[in-house]
Amino acid sequence: MIALLTGRIALMEADRCIVDVGGVGYLVHASTRTLSALPAPPEVARLLVETHVREDAILLYGFFDSAERDWFRLLTTVQGVGAKVALGVLSAMAPRDLVAAIAAGDKGSLTRAPGVGPKLAVRLLSELRDKVGAMPGGDGVALPVVAAPGSGLAADALSALANLGYRRAEAEPVVARAVERAGDDATLDAVLRAALKDLAR
Repeated sequence: MIALLTGRIALMEADRCIVDVGGVGYLVHASTRTLSALPAPPEVARLLVETHVREDAILLYGFFDSAERDWFRLLTTVQGVGAKVALGVLSAMAPRDLVAAIAAGDKGSLTRAPGVGPKLAVRLLSELRDKVGAMPGGDGVALPVVAAPGSGLAADALSALANLGYRRAEAEPVVARAVERAGDDATLDAVLRAALKDLAR
């Protein structure tokens, strides 16, 4: 199992690179974010690696830092998200942006990633919303996701919950209680977390 490669960048392409380690060239698939962080050939680089073994191939996926690698691992636990889609998501969004989108129930941001349609975006939101706090960029999900100006905090929370599949009738009283408990310092993130906790009971 290959977990780390340090070698000369021999070739750089749109979604992969070749790392020359002692005369052996390793083909490594990566996000555009990781590829843009690598030095130009023939400079030496270090990549964290996830090795996927299939019947017909051994595939290497490279990451410039552990945050992106950890998100890749988490994303690929969601049904319908393979390595290619996970890299597409990570190309479109930095880990912190992913946390913010999931915390706010922002389906639109996720569908901008290649390979992510509306149904898969909803699945990502529902399966990952309870896990983002422990992820890089999550900071215990103390993310101040602030409501859009003029839209109203409760309205934004109801919209996010609707994106996650909750009916307005069940969400409205829960959101009202969450806003009241949060008081003057309420953020969209705090209200959503409190509302989701109530709805899960």
